[in-house]
Amino acid sequence: MVNLQISKLERERANPAAALLEQLRPKQWTKNVLLFAALLFSLKNATWELIGLTFAGFCLFCFVSSSVYILNDYMDIEADRNHPAKRYRPMASGALNPSLALAFGAFLLLFSLGAGYYIDYLFGILLSVYFLLNLAYSLKLKHVVILDVMTIAAGFVLRAIGGGILIDVPFTPWFLICTMLLSLFLAIGKRWHEYKLAELNGSAHRKVLAYYNAALLGQMSSIVTTATIISYALFTFTSGRTIHLMWTIPFVLYGIFRYQYLIYVENKGGSPDKLLFEDKPILLTVVLYALSVVAILTYFE
Repeated sequence: MVNLQISKLERERANPAAALLEQLRPKQWTKNVLLFAALLFSLKNATWELIGLTFAGFCLFCFVSSSVYILNDYMDIEADRNHPAKRYRPMASGALNPSLALAFGAFLLLFSLGAGYYIDYLFGILLSVYFLLNLAYSLKLKHVVILDVMTIAAGFVLRAIGGGILIDVPFTPWFLICTMLLSLFLAIGKRWHEYKLAELNGSAHRKVLAYYNAALLGQMSSIVTTATIISYALFTFTSGRTIHLMWTIPFVLYGIFRYQYLIYVENKGGSPDKLLFEDKPILLTVVLYALSVVAILTYFE
């Protein structure tokens, strides 16, 4: 694994464009798929225009996210160099010039915000709020215990709202609560993985880990897991769509329990976006969940 990372690093140093592409973290763009949730639950009213708007919004969120990743990595260069995996990131490893990365990040941000306001004024405002929230996270909130994971969850809620704005479909409060709780669940799992990694290595690359311990993270995970399952069950009954959405509850239960297994037994969870593609049971569960929602809303609504 280390040899592969070194080989990759050498290729990036020889090709700045490859290093810049790596810096954008395209693998983490999967987080922005949440924008399609509004379209998924409004499939009967979907048109090519709405699909195009949602895809455009997805791309803009990806670009803004990448500009945030650039800024965050620039600010965390020294900390990332002390991390066993993050030290291979383009700026931390020296494969990418920080000034070039910042300039490209600024271009991406300005282009994305401009396009967002052009598509829909409210969507542009939401995209701006998303960037400012992530900026606050990079500058301060990621060092504040509890607020760090809540800020991450807020970013996912903004994605869900953004998808609704683009196709002019309001979400029920229960759906937004489910989104927030599920995001908290993933963020807490990520912190648990980082905490255990810091224990193993004897040092932490995140300052906020000094304020957490295993008991607190375990309690937070238990509370959020319970609240997520209950909230989703209530959403299926009170969404105003069809009561048959209740048949998707087993997929949510299995997905959550499988993720907990990977965190607490397999010691994974540092990158939830990677687990989605690396763990076949979770990937299959997500696909079956999406297909079941489409089938239920098509035939029973």
